[in-house]
Amino acid sequence: MKAYVTGGSGFVGRWLVAHLDNAGDEVVAADTDVDVTDAAAVARSMAAAAPDAVYHLAGLAHVQRSWDEPAEYLRVNAGGTLNVLEAARACAGAPRVLVISSAEVYGAVGPEQLPVREDQPLRPVSPYAASKAAAELVAVQAHLGRGTAAVRARPFNHAGPGQAPTFAIPAFARRIVDAQRDGAGALRVGNLSARRDVVDVRDVVRAYRLLVERGEPGEAYNVCTGRSVEVGELVERLLVLAGADLRLEPDPDLLRPVDVPELRGDPSRLRAATGWEPEVPLDGTLRAVLDEARALSG
Repeated sequence: MKAYVTGGSGFVGRWLVAHLDNAGDEVVAADTDVDVTDAAAVARSMAAAAPDAVYHLAGLAHVQRSWDEPAEYLRVNAGGTLNVLEAARACAGAPRVLVISSAEVYGAVGPEQLPVREDQPLRPVSPYAASKAAAELVAVQAHLGRGTAAVRARPFNHAGPGQAPTFAIPAFARRIVDAQRDGAGALRVGNLSARRDVVDVRDVVRAYRLLVERGEPGEAYNVCTGRSVEVGELVERLLVLAGADLRLEPDPDLLRPVDVPELRGDPSRLRAATGWEPEVPLDGTLRAVLDEARALSG
């Protein structure tokens, strides 16, 4: 299978490209130079690649930053998705397109609505989530109105080596390692009560390839474990794995304007379509992130 990957140089993109290579696929473009908001450039690049499948990962992903740049998030995430889908439609061979959305599109859900299923109404809270919901609607329209074989993936929180320290788990790991190195006694933390469904990035990219192979065009699929863990527990597990004894120190600067209390998904549709199951245990993910933090710390 010839695969075209947008955002191939990003955190998930690098893992995806490696997974596709290992699976025997030909990655015809892992475009890091093409700006997805440039429709003509995307069209030229994709036409030259002539892929069988398109994995659309490129976009802006930092939830907190989206509050300061809502228009830019819509321009890149929704507008960029439209350009990718239009380019795919113009390609000979009509490639399948996997559009990567986010579980953030579900917004604040009540306890009675957990675990979240794909038919749950979309109620985005952050500008980031709104931009992803808009991108999904663009993909739905492309499928219904243009016949594009577009499949949507809604990954829940994912982590692993290579993730930027602007995200929670690598940020905690870096701060723990730095505190141990500097002999500090405290660790700055934000909201520890939120609960999240955390998936290892290596399991996420396996799900993506399976969805390209077996996902139903027009459908959305949760990529999640079906279990949630409190952020405070993640911190405690990182401290134990690191052998660190640190006092937790609340920092208002680490709080989001709005934080969803719990986000836990139902992976039944993904399992039924592909047979996917998560393979990497949570402690394995946390240990790998800690090891990377130590290596970066020197």
